[in-house]
Amino acid sequence: MDDEKWARKRIATLLKTEPDVQVVAECINGVEAIERIERDVPDLVFLDVQMPELNGFEVVDAIDSERMPLFIFATAYDKYALRAFDAHAFDYLLKPFEEQRFREALDRAREELRRPRASSEAALRTLLASLRRQPGYVERLAIKTMGRIIFLKAREIDWAQASGNYVALHVGRNTHLLRITMTNFVNKLGADQFVRIHRSTVVNLDCIQEVMPWFHGEHVVKLKKSLST
Repeated sequence: MDDEKWARKRIATLLKTEPDVQVVAECINGVEAIERIERDVPDLVFLDVQMPELNGFEVVDAIDSERMPLFIFATAYDKYALRAFDAHAFDYLLKPFEEQRFREALDRAREELRRPRASSEAALRTLLASLRRQPGYVERLAIKTMGRIIFLKAREIDWAQASGNYVALHVGRNTHLLRITMTNFVNKLGADQFVRIHRSTVVNLDCIQEVMPWFHGEHVVKLKKSLST
């Protein structure tokens, strides 16, 4: 799944010689990738990190655990990110990739697919957490609702509140549920954008109009009136 046609064709050509591999889809952007993974539930996905609409890591974030395939990332990332790949990713290919390296990654994938998937999924989640420490990494979220995927920019979220295993995201008069813990939500979008005013509530700093003192050393946060329009 790659927005660059030459890369998709290169992978497809190399896979044609593998008798135990069936190519079920080629996708040109992150949105299409999520739809096909959810529908076809493949065992293995070659996933470009840099894609239109959603990048590779945002695609992984949007996939349900029970549909999570094994991912081999294709990337031209910098040295910092590559250290994270080395530590946590199942495997990755540096562009432009060579046939021998491709075959090695595919052989590793075959071996991994014979094992329980819990360990590889945990490593993938660790990789995502590591890469999110890069400033400004996550700027939007993919939210699945009523069979659709909504793309929400972080700056559009007015405030958020923990709701069981979910976080309720308030955007104007609309509310969206995201399956994530509040701590992970703040880590994902950045403490420089959201401030935690309660253990279960965070507010977008750009949406705060006033902070007023209250009783017993507490404060009341007043949001901008435009949020209700």
